Amino acid sequence: MSVLLVGISHRSAPVSVLEKVAITDTDRPKLIDRMLTSSHVSEAMIVSTCNRVEVYAVVDAFHGGLAEVGDLLTKHSGLPLPDLTKHAYVRYSEAAAEHLFAVASGLDSMVIGEQQVLSQIRGAYASADAQQAVGRTLHELAQHALRVGKRVHSETGIDRAGASVVSVALDRAQQVVGSLAGRTAVVVGAGAMGGLAVAHLSRAGIGRIVVVNRTIARAARLAETAGTYGVAAEAMELSRLTEAMAVADVVITCTGAVGNVVTLADTHRALTERERGTEFATTERPLVFCDLGLPRDVEHAVAGLPGVTVIDIETLQRDPAAGAAADDTAAARAIVADELAKYLTGQRMAEVTPTVAALRQRAAEVVEAELLRLDSRLPSLADPERDEVARTVRRVVDKLLHAPTVRVKQLASTPGGDSYAEALRELFELKPGAAQAVAAPMEISAVGDRAGMLRTDADIALADDFTASHRGDEQGSPA
Repeated sequence: MSVLLVGISHRSAPVSVLEKVAITDTDRPKLIDRMLTSSHVSEAMIVSTCNRVEVYAVVDAFHGGLAEVGDLLTKHSGLPLPDLTKHAYVRYSEAAAEHLFAVASGLDSMVIGEQQVLSQIRGAYASADAQQAVGRTLHELAQHALRVGKRVHSETGIDRAGASVVSVALDRAQQVVGSLAGRTAVVVGAGAMGGLAVAHLSRAGIGRIVVVNRTIARAARLAETAGTYGVAAEAMELSRLTEAMAVADVVITCTGAVGNVVTLADTHRALTERERGTEFATTERPLVFCDLGLPRDVEHAVAGLPGVTVIDIETLQRDPAAGAAADDTAAARAIVADELAKYLTGQRMAEVTPTVAALRQRAAEVVEAELLRLDSRLPSLADPERDEVARTVRRVVDKLLHAPTVRVKQLASTPGGDSYAEALRELFELKPGAAQAVAAPMEISAVGDRAGMLRTDADIALADDFTASHRGDEQGSPA
């Protein structure tokens, strides 16, 4: 069994495509359930953020698994297959692990080095695990990826500036409205991104924060958190969004809703209230929206209103502040390469272990059979003598097996190491089923793709579309 990754991110697709493919927290369990009912997928995890959707699936065949994951994303997004394959990237086996390690390290983020992706991967893993969609393969991959991310952030300065999508968006906002000190901000959405927005606003010296959310209790909890930073904060229901925008200088949206949360009509009404108000009577006071939602929370036409600026994911993609220093990026990539080598070594050794165990079990069975034969031929042999013979035979067998079993584990950690386990099985007539039985319920090794594993001609065609579109991509940068 091997890991297949099918993804679409800010690097491969425009925001208009990302919006269609976006997977909400509500959608994710349903899609994972659908994958697990398929014939080729045994484990599944979906990483969905404001700028990426990545499906990690443990499959028994590349083409069959790719066909099923591709069909899932096509039906979910409503995109025609050619449009989906045009913007998707595919990684398999070692390349899938390398990509996830780079993502966890912040190397593939819109803002290089941002740490939030670690919590997003952790959340994706927890969600899949709660559905019992994670087995040994994805568990080890996800946990190792989280360790890689932590190591990169602790050993390099890749996040020295503390940059994130939120901080870069707020830097852009301050270019329009000036310093945030003493101003009013509205945070729409009380999830993880909303919490990050409150923290950054507080550090910037914001005077007042209004948290708006569909569920007032969650908004109240986040507003209380803002209070711990010494910022005046209150919570409002989503129905009062226009009222909140009327007094705002900056509005940060991060809801993950399917449709627009901030409409053109809402913004018109808010601007009218600003003009009528006695406290905010100037028409020159700008209003900035930081739209960090995917799909976008702010209706596209809002950006055309006078005095209104919309900073969205598409805008942030072009911001030079999203980059990291070359030295820090190189150091992070070196850590990813080092950790990938360790991970692959562990995986290869784990694959040979069942064969070694089966060999030792075969040897033990031979020893026991010979001792029984000894009993039948020398029934008068005293117990002390019999025990000494048994110990001697077992020591001889252990010594004979020690060097080859240790060496085969060492060789297994090298590229192509699975061939040594195959040689052991062949030399000692260990049937494949014997090694699998010893290892049950663990999965043993990657199973090569076979034409017989593909379900239909349509599956093969879909897989060929993906691979043809991304043959060059697979040989490019791991990130």
